[in-house]
Amino acid sequence: MMSLLFRCSPESIFKKASKKEKKPVIEEKKEYLDQQYVQAAITDQDLRIIVRLPEGIDEDEWLATNTISFFHNINLLYSTISEYCTSSTCPNMSGPGNTQYTWYDEKGKKTKCSAAQYVDYVMSFMDKHITDESVFPTKFGHTFPNGFEATVKKFFRLLLHVMAHIYHAHYRELVHLDVHAHMNSAFAHFILFTHEFRLIDPKETVVLDDLVEAMHIFPSEKDDVQDSEKQDAKESS
Repeated sequence: MMSLLFRCSPESIFKKASKKEKKPVIEEKKEYLDQQYVQAAITDQDLRIIVRLPEGIDEDEWLATNTISFFHNINLLYSTISEYCTSSTCPNMSGPGNTQYTWYDEKGKKTKCSAAQYVDYVMSFMDKHITDESVFPTKFGHTFPNGFEATVKKFFRLLLHVMAHIYHAHYRELVHLDVHAHMNSAFAHFILFTHEFRLIDPKETVVLDDLVEAMHIFPSEKDDVQDSEKQDAKESS
């Protein structure tokens, strides 16, 4: 009887059990990379020129103006799909590649929350600061505080998280509402601006690097030549 019980060695039983425990890897479907949508945009202007610091303008002033603009634009884009982003549909603040974002308040307290709550924290936090005269001065003679750039960098990192979640979880809704071109244009503008002023660590933007590449946000020399030829053709016609 004993010989029958141990006909299969413990090692072979463990291997069989291990094989059964393996779950198939489900590849993430990234609808925002679909060729019929990825090139949709609301402008054909060269955004690389638009993001540059204009001559005679203070850099802090330029950063402040654009920070406020991006805040309002991204908040507006999120509002178009907010009814689809609930505690039940999006219990976690997620991004592409199984990225998970956790909120840290101003005291450093860690809070795990739904995507909707996270976005609300971001927008409330930013609104509080951009309307604070001591942080974002608007009156003549007032100067920007020390550490202003660090504050701006934090804002852009948080806004990136919001955009990453929208692309990851709500791009289908954007297409359905026909606002995906607005989202793509805002994203391209955002990436070029943050790159121009080195506002975000490249490790943060990795989650959407495939979209940056698909949209040709940083064109190759070949793309530049083609753009130049198109511009010459327009001017000669």
